[in-house]
Amino acid sequence: MGSLTLVKPNLHLVDVDSRRLLFHVPSGSLFELDPVGRELLELFEQQGHLTAPVLRQHFESRVSPGELKEALESFQELEIVQESQGVARYNPKPRPVKQFPLTTVVLNVNTGCNLSCTYCYKEDLTTPSKGDRMSFETAVKSIEMLLAESPNQPRYNVVFFGGEPLSHMPVIRQVVDWCEQRFAQLSADVDFTLTTNATLLTPALIDYFNDKRFGLTVSMDGPKTMHDKNRITVGGQGTYDVVRKKVGMLLARYNARPVGCRVTLTRGITDVETIFDHLHNELGFSEVGFGPVTSGDISAFNLTADEMVEVFAGMKRLGRRYLSAALENRNTGFGNMHQLMTDIHEGNKKQLPCGAGVGLLAVDTQGGINLCHRFTGSELPLFGDVDSGIDKPALAQFVETRLDRSNTGCETCRIRNICSGGCYHESYAKYGDASVPSYHYCDLLRDWVDFGVEVYTRIMLENSAFFDRHVSPRRSA
Repeated sequence: MGSLTLVKPNLHLVDVDSRRLLFHVPSGSLFELDPVGRELLELFEQQGHLTAPVLRQHFESRVSPGELKEALESFQELEIVQESQGVARYNPKPRPVKQFPLTTVVLNVNTGCNLSCTYCYKEDLTTPSKGDRMSFETAVKSIEMLLAESPNQPRYNVVFFGGEPLSHMPVIRQVVDWCEQRFAQLSADVDFTLTTNATLLTPALIDYFNDKRFGLTVSMDGPKTMHDKNRITVGGQGTYDVVRKKVGMLLARYNARPVGCRVTLTRGITDVETIFDHLHNELGFSEVGFGPVTSGDISAFNLTADEMVEVFAGMKRLGRRYLSAALENRNTGFGNMHQLMTDIHEGNKKQLPCGAGVGLLAVDTQGGINLCHRFTGSELPLFGDVDSGIDKPALAQFVETRLDRSNTGCETCRIRNICSGGCYHESYAKYGDASVPSYHYCDLLRDWVDFGVEVYTRIMLENSAFFDRHVSPRRSA
């Protein structure tokens, strides 16, 4: 054995009370260190490089040569220890992208929206009466593209988006009826998902969504003063009162699936605990998730650096509530933490930040193929259209650029397989280039994920049954 050294970007140590655990970054796995492994890593951290004579002298008479060899070989297999002269490997070598295993298509059914939210990122947004509406024919072509690109899948997802998708219900009903027949012919399941501002909901619509088992998410920003700051009508009036009334009706009538709430945090809105308590505990949303605005087109709505610190501090306080509840086998409904727990528990090693461009594509009202719903109407070039098909060379080049982490800040980052460079649209809005990583709050994200790993570890050690009850069923829900 020559000189050995620690590959620090491939591990992160977590202390839980008197126990020390190793978070293996490449695999997303957690290992509890035995006394030999713990002491061995501490020695590497102290001295940097270790040779056989140094190791033998340090462990002499306390640890057998066989036990020490086994520990070192385990660390080398995990690629957290290597020969000092070796070339460290942090990420798999990017492969050419030739296939796009789509299972989800997002249909932008109407560019029109009956609200005029001040922070809206949609570049093609207009009023419902002036909105550009997707035709039934374009919707069918979009779904047939999905099936042609990724045949023989057991389950597919059709997402309705806008504008406000409820402003074009005729095409949604047509598409759902057609899908039920088309997917039945293929012996495949299809899920329908919709995000709405809730203002156009009626009892009849709710019953329809309930019958079709739609996955519903409502956009709402918290109590009245917070919600009405940005979520206003075209005439400038706040919408909290009507949204609260409609949400009450929705949650009273709809029981097919849990209903989630999406909160957008903008400048001046940082009290995530008050927002969460109102939306989850008072209104009754099953899950509440937060999306901080950090790189919107209108800089006046972007959270400041200090406000981002406040937001993440509040999210960690909610995370501690989540932990306390999990130890009692309860889920608080804090979406950001629950998603992080799901990613860690399922060992999701993300080479890309999300499924956009690979498992998911969005189609605009004219049939143009976009990276995701956030890009419809933007200046980012299209990746084909539903008539001519996907521009695979262009899409492959985009995905391959993001897959290659060499010479980027993501290359050795300890959360690289959880964050994976951040949202494409944030990069597009911040830097004008969707293919580059988004760096502007990396330190906060690292701290958040570190916190999440500790929470996950505590739950695993003290009540692992929580994951069987609340995390594993998440996919089927």
